[in-house]
Amino acid sequence: MKQRVVSGMRPTGRLHIGHFHGVLENWIRIQDQLDCFFFVADWHSLTTEYADTAAIRDNIREMVLDWVAFGLDPEKSVIFRQSLVPHHAELNLILSMITPVSWLERCPTYKEMQENLDTKDLSTFGFLGYPVLMAADIILYKATRVPVGQDQLPHLEITREIARRFNHLYGQVFPEPAALLTETPKLLGLDGRKMSKSYNNSIYLSDTAEETGKKIKSMMTDPARIRRNDPGDPDVCVAFNLHRIYVPQEKRDEIIPACRNATIGCVECKKILAECLNERLAPFRAKRVELAKNPEFVDNLLQDGSARASKISDAVMTEVRSALKL
Repeated sequence: MKQRVVSGMRPTGRLHIGHFHGVLENWIRIQDQLDCFFFVADWHSLTTEYADTAAIRDNIREMVLDWVAFGLDPEKSVIFRQSLVPHHAELNLILSMITPVSWLERCPTYKEMQENLDTKDLSTFGFLGYPVLMAADIILYKATRVPVGQDQLPHLEITREIARRFNHLYGQVFPEPAALLTETPKLLGLDGRKMSKSYNNSIYLSDTAEETGKKIKSMMTDPARIRRNDPGDPDVCVAFNLHRIYVPQEKRDEIIPACRNATIGCVECKKILAECLNERLAPFRAKRVELAKNPEFVDNLLQDGSARASKISDAVMTEVRSALKL
C-alpha cells in the first residue's frame, strides 16, 4: 500500500512562482509516487480573514485553476475543499477536548503571526486552535507523510503529539505522520524581499507574457551596479536569483563573466530572463486560459474530490466514535 500524503493550501488568490517552486512543484512530483490528498484550506483562511470573507470564493477558483493548469492531476490525487467535508470540523472539535492550551501557546507561528499581523485582532479561539484543525486535517485521512520544509517541523510535531495523545487515551487509531522533507528555494521578489503577495512584488503564474516582461524589467539587480560600465556581481543580483531557475546553464555560463566584466548590461540580462521564464511557463498558462473558459470546472472538480475524500473520512470517523464509545 502506498504511503498517504495530506497537504493543503489557504486560498489567498492567484499563486506566484514562489508558491510553485516552494510547494506546488513538489506536490506534482509526489502525486505519481504516493497516495495524495490535497485540499483547499478555506476554514483555515477564517483564522486570520474572518472579518472579510468576500474574496475567498474567487480566491479558491483562481488557486485551483493554477493547481491543475500547472500539473496537479485530479485523476492521480484527491483534490478537495476542506469545508465540503464536515468530518474535519467534527474531528477538530474532538481533538480540541484533549489538546493542552500550553501546546498551542508554544506554537512558533502563534506569537510570530500576532506580531507580524498587528493590524488584525488575532486574539481568537480559532486562531489559537489553528494547530488542532491542522492536526484534524492530517490524521482524518490517516496520513503517514506530510510534505514540510525544515522550518515547519515544529508544526508537524504538534500534530504528532495530538495523535499520540488520542491513541494513549482511547486506543490505537491514528498513525503518527512523519515529515516528508522538501527543499524550499527562497525566491526573491521584484524588490529584493521574499516574494509575497502582500509586498506586491510577485510574478504570478497566471500573468501574461507581457505583464511578466514589464515586471522583470523593473526588477532590482546588483544594487552596487549603478552605471552600465560598472562590473556586476551575480551572487548579490536580485534578478539572478531567478536566472538560476529559468535560464539554461550554458547561457548562465556566458552571462556570469559578462556581468562581472560589464560586457552585458542589466537591461539585456533581464530581457534574457523574461524570455526564458515566459517560454517555460507558456504551455501551462495556455492550459489555464482554456480551463478558465468553463465557469463550472473548479466547482465540479472540488465537489467530486470532496465526495471521494468523504468516503475515507466517514470510515475513519466511525472508528473515532467507536474508540470514544460515543
